[in-house]
Amino acid sequence: MRSDSMEEKKYLKWYNKVGYGSGDIAGNVVYAFLTSFVMIYLTDSVGLAAGIVGTLIALSKLFDGFTDIFFGSMIDKTHSKLGKAKPWMLYGYIGCAITLVCCFAVPTSWGNTAKYAWFFIAYTLLNGVFYTANNIAYSALTSLITKNSKERVQMGSCRFIFAFSTSLLIQSVTVKFVDYCGGDAAAWRTVAIIYAIIGLIVNSISALSVKELPEEELNEGEVKGDEEKYGLVHAFKLLVKNKYYMMICGTYILQQLYSAMIGAGIYYMTWVLKNKNLFGQFAWAVNIPLIIALIFTPTFVGKWKGMYKLNLRGYIIAVIGRALVVVAGYMGSVPLMLAFTALAALGQGPWQGDMNAVIASCSEYTYLTQGKRIDGTMYSCTSLGVKIGGGIGTAVCGWLLELSGYVGTNATQPQSALDMMQFMYLWLPLIFDVLIMIVLSRMNVEAANEKLKAEKGIKSDEVTDATEY
Repeated sequence: MRSDSMEEKKYLKWYNKVGYGSGDIAGNVVYAFLTSFVMIYLTDSVGLAAGIVGTLIALSKLFDGFTDIFFGSMIDKTHSKLGKAKPWMLYGYIGCAITLVCCFAVPTSWGNTAKYAWFFIAYTLLNGVFYTANNIAYSALTSLITKNSKERVQMGSCRFIFAFSTSLLIQSVTVKFVDYCGGDAAAWRTVAIIYAIIGLIVNSISALSVKELPEEELNEGEVKGDEEKYGLVHAFKLLVKNKYYMMICGTYILQQLYSAMIGAGIYYMTWVLKNKNLFGQFAWAVNIPLIIALIFTPTFVGKWKGMYKLNLRGYIIAVIGRALVVVAGYMGSVPLMLAFTALAALGQGPWQGDMNAVIASCSEYTYLTQGKRIDGTMYSCTSLGVKIGGGIGTAVCGWLLELSGYVGTNATQPQSALDMMQFMYLWLPLIFDVLIMIVLSRMNVEAANEKLKAEKGIKSDEVTDATEY
């Protein structure tokens, strides 16, 4: 490790970090809106069956799985005046905006088969192509615009402050916004158009607010080899050989499954608690503590000399919080549910803030063990996790609702459907948090990197060290 007197070179101004972070406004205009509301739009406004929609989403994921590593590899091989990642971030979002609107513009005059086909094509293009290219590129910028580990953590915290603020806003205002626009299928389309335009503008501003480092500087001090001369199969093998990549990918998937169940809370609020506007209040209970935790994450990473302890301790708190939400739910106490939801979110915050820095350390692990620089491909875990976890989570919601006898156009629902909503909103998030805690208990990539550096006789300031500030 470096001595305290040695400081890492700084690459970014405050406005670069804020500009970069604002990109997740654009990302969550797509993600938060889609995962929280596409299912209830399709079932209650368009009249489609939840089970069939869930199956289509699951089928779409089969295609998605092939595109993540492809786009990550393409980013690694890109050479342009804008850099490696920025072109994909900029141009990918144009497709995101168009296909997001299409997902909420299913022609209501068409037959059901045509409606399902329209949604499937739009959803697959959005997730499997355009969102993939945009999101992997956006995440990869963490490694491409700075080599400073502290700045990477700050970028992650800044990014997710914007992400959760946007999620909070989307989840708080969308229901009332749709009602204001008429409350029907056309109203959902209008809201989608407005969100897409906002996302397109903010994404462009974010991409243009930062500058990628020259490849010579990124590779400074490293022996130039054939690190870019690999195909998709080789890239896949490199990822699989990195156990920390597999852990991060698994954690990301579990996170998105968790988020999908929290998003399904719109059903729980509407039918069990009999007040759909409570969804906005629970959004505040989730997102405000997350934002608070993100603000302090860089400080705690420095205090605890790394990210491992902070992330694990945070998720222990999260598990306790979600367990208490279950208790409060069966007590029927909404105030206690809100309080314990906030506690759980506070514990989840640190991992959200330093996750990109952990992935950067994970990429360093591949370089130390395999001698390959695959930053873009490494960040495929972010898009892969979002799409597989979020998509399968939404699909599972549809299947479980269908299994329970839920029919969106009915005025009342059977008790079996109400019980299922309670299971989905109370128990499944707790189960996913426990699994994440177990994975995080083994994800000490920082210590692994330090051990490898020591074995190779590499000074800590020659390779990114995320444990010192």
